[in-house]
Amino acid sequence: MQYRRFMIGIAAPLMAVSAVWAAGGGAAAAATAAARPAAVHAAAPAAAVKPAVTPSGGPALGPNVYIFTPDMPQSQIQATVDAIAAQQVPNQFGTQRYALLFEPGTYGSAADPLMFQVGYYTEVAGLGAEPGDVTINGSVDVYNQCFPTTDGSTNCIALDNFWRSLSNLTINVAGGTGCQTATEFWAVSQAAPMRRVTVNGLTSLMDYCSAGPQFASGGFIADSSFTGASITNGSQQQFIVRNSNIDGWSNGVWNQVFVGDPGAPPQSFSANSGLDGGTAPYTTVAASPVTQEEPFLTGSGSAFSVFVPALRHDSSGPSWSGGAEAGTSVSLSKFLIASPSTSVLAIDAALALGRDLILTPGVYHLNAPILVTRPGTIVLGLGFPTLVPSHGTAAMQVLAPTGVKLSGMIFDAGPRNSPVLLQVGVPGSGILGNPAQPSLVQDVFFRIGGATAGSATNSLVVNSSDVILDNIWAWRADHGAGVGWTANTASTGVTVNGSNVTAYGLAVEHYQKNEVVWAGQHGTDFFYQNEMPYDAPSQADWMSGPSTDGYPSFVVAPGVKSFAGYGMGSYSFFDLGVPIESATAFLVPNTPGVQLHDIFTRFLNGSGSIDSVVNGTGAPVTTANPGPSDVVSFP
Repeated sequence: MQYRRFMIGIAAPLMAVSAVWAAGGGAAAAATAAARPAAVHAAAPAAAVKPAVTPSGGPALGPNVYIFTPDMPQSQIQATVDAIAAQQVPNQFGTQRYALLFEPGTYGSAADPLMFQVGYYTEVAGLGAEPGDVTINGSVDVYNQCFPTTDGSTNCIALDNFWRSLSNLTINVAGGTGCQTATEFWAVSQAAPMRRVTVNGLTSLMDYCSAGPQFASGGFIADSSFTGASITNGSQQQFIVRNSNIDGWSNGVWNQVFVGDPGAPPQSFSANSGLDGGTAPYTTVAASPVTQEEPFLTGSGSAFSVFVPALRHDSSGPSWSGGAEAGTSVSLSKFLIASPSTSVLAIDAALALGRDLILTPGVYHLNAPILVTRPGTIVLGLGFPTLVPSHGTAAMQVLAPTGVKLSGMIFDAGPRNSPVLLQVGVPGSGILGNPAQPSLVQDVFFRIGGATAGSATNSLVVNSSDVILDNIWAWRADHGAGVGWTANTASTGVTVNGSNVTAYGLAVEHYQKNEVVWAGQHGTDFFYQNEMPYDAPSQADWMSGPSTDGYPSFVVAPGVKSFAGYGMGSYSFFDLGVPIESATAFLVPNTPGVQLHDIFTRFLNGSGSIDSVVNGTGAPVTTANPGPSDVVSFP
């Protein structure tokens, strides 16, 4: 979704809405999507960033992990985070990676706030046991990027604001001038999670202060709390919030999903709401059936550990809101702290001998897969480490059947085609899961092309049962390096073979066959966002059968007897001027145990059509009737 897409038809209304917001109002915004011309986006130079700021005696986490303490001069902290932001905000496909970590304490004040931006491949996190242990008086922001145009118009958007994160701290919103006064802006799209954060004050998921059109597309918030003002969703086409306290939510475009969120808006779904005044596009589920929050680094001085929160069932609200959080602390001494120079052999040996693994920031070119063989292994990424297989293998294979925890990393396809980038469980292992010890895949992102030329048949294959997928974006690139129908080839983004797999926040885009194939029993997916491939060169090149146009985006396999999906959308933009059609977006068995709720299709721009939403049900979306086309319940 991304670099070549823009939204058309409502620039003037959104500019008017921006003026209202700037004056302190909270008007709703609606958006229509299409594609925008590509532009060259070069990586920024790395020379401007100063050496790492780390207290004496702190852990050796590499030169791109910055650890700040409350007694450091604020001017030093401000200069460091500003230098990193200046480099990373435009650095979409660069190789630089950073983690900015704050030890427990208070940073900034109402009179002298700490305010900074978060760019690409930058993790910002507190090191406390709970969000209240680290307080930033100020704001930690993501704004629109403004791209050049050829017609003199403005093109300021958040559609490409990927690969960054904010976690485990409290923001008392302060500072700013003009339209940006006293507001926490988190104007992001995919792969930009906010977890375990308290925000006291105004929060906006849209940057309404820049020139237009100001669009954003998708995001993920979990285990967080917002007080003092309604969250402005604005032009976000789709968004998922899980296990968070919400003090009000304003507006929405096509698909807003809330699972286990006190204060969430009531269930009221129609994806047409943003354009024609229908009911709001809200899918609201009272409780999350099974969750386990992401492991995180905690500590100060020379005493650091990784905290693993406990498993929860039928939960609502943040995991930490009741006081001391249940979970397990694992000493940092149990971890191999790896860097891009660490050999795969050394990593695999450490994992086999019972060590856990921290991947520090950087790009890891792998001559063989990382093998996770022990149940319960933790693999934690800092600063978006990126794994690239060099010889057509997987980048990582999880051979252990239960309890493995993977979080905070990117998988890039390499120069030789890989059958799969991340394999969780060996084939046929679906009966080996343990509901008391689920495996976790959280904030894990996949790219086929874009940063580097590459191809992979599958991005993520889940063979194990009892797995939680928590914020996944699998992207066959539509811009960047090595992009084209015969260049960055990839069949399927996510394949689920295991039973009892639960997904929260699944985004899969532009793959050349089925984007998702779900073959496991008793699966559940909360939120799905998809764009079909832009670049199918002809209908003959994109047929799933002799007489079946296109490929269904999300397939539940014929033998599945039990599956539930909530808040799921598939969009089309066939951009080569050829009338490409897809017969349906969703294909599922016609059985009572397979239930879909609040699903839809949308024609963004270009040519062709999606002819039905699910199994022939639901109106087509075309140039003349772009939709959305809604199916509230199926069957």
